[in-house]
Amino acid sequence: MANVRLIARLDIKGSNLIKGVHLEGLRVVGDPQVFAERYYHEGIDELIYMDIVASLYGRNNLADIVRHTAQRIFVPLTVGGGVRSVDDVRDLLRAGADKIAINTAATRQPDLISEIARRFGSQCVVLSIEAKRRREGGWEAYVDNGREKTGLDAIEWAKRGEQLGAGEVMVTSVDQEGTRKGMDYELIAAVTSAIKLPVIASGGVGAPADAVRAVTEGGADAIAIADILHYGRHPLSAIRAAAIAAGIHVRRT
Repeated sequence: MANVRLIARLDIKGSNLIKGVHLEGLRVVGDPQVFAERYYHEGIDELIYMDIVASLYGRNNLADIVRHTAQRIFVPLTVGGGVRSVDDVRDLLRAGADKIAINTAATRQPDLISEIARRFGSQCVVLSIEAKRRREGGWEAYVDNGREKTGLDAIEWAKRGEQLGAGEVMVTSVDQEGTRKGMDYELIAAVTSAIKLPVIASGGVGAPADAVRAVTEGGADAIAIADILHYGRHPLSAIRAAAIAAGIHVRRT
C-alpha cells in the first residue's frame, strides 16, 4: 500500500501567504517561503502553491517563488493558478515545479489536459476541482476561487479529467474550506470511488482526526493542509501520529 501523503497547501496572493474561509475573506499570514521552509524541516511530504487570484487577472505570478523554493526545499512541488497554456506549464516546470494544477483553463478548454499530458507526461498534470454542494444533491465544479459556476458535475468532471490524461485530482470543498469544521467526506468518497487516479483532499482540516477521516471514510490518497499548520493549531507531527495510530501508512520521519 502506498503511503498517504501529507501536503502543505500555500495559497498565494502577490508575494504573500494568505488564508480565507470558503476561499474568500483573505487574510495575510506571512512570507510563503518562510512557511514552506518550516514545513520542509518538519517533514512535509509535498508542497502546493496556489496563486488564488491568478485566473481573475489572467496570469500566474509564482515563477520567482517557485524558483526560490526549489533551490532550498527538496520535496515535490505542485503549482497552480492562472495556468492557461502549455507555455505556462513549461515556464513553471523550468522554474522548479514538479506538477502543475489546472482548473479554470481546463473547464474552458478540456483538451489542454491532454496537450499538457502529451508534452510533459500525465504525472505532472493535477486537475484541481473546486466543488460546492448543490441543494438538489451532488456537487458542482466552480472556478475563479470558488466564485463562478461551471455547470459541470464535479464527479463527472473528475472522470473526464482522468480520461483526458490527468495524473492526479485535487478536490477542494469550498463549503468546508477554512472552516476548521472537518472535510466533506462524502465528496471525497464520491471522487475516489469514481476514478482510479490518486486524489488529494483539500478544505476543512481543523484537527488531526479530520485528516484521518479523509482517508478512512473518504479514501483520499493525500491530504492538503493549510489553516491548521499556518496558525500553529496542531503541528505536522500530531497529524502524522494520528494517522499512524489509525493504521494509515504515512512516511515516518
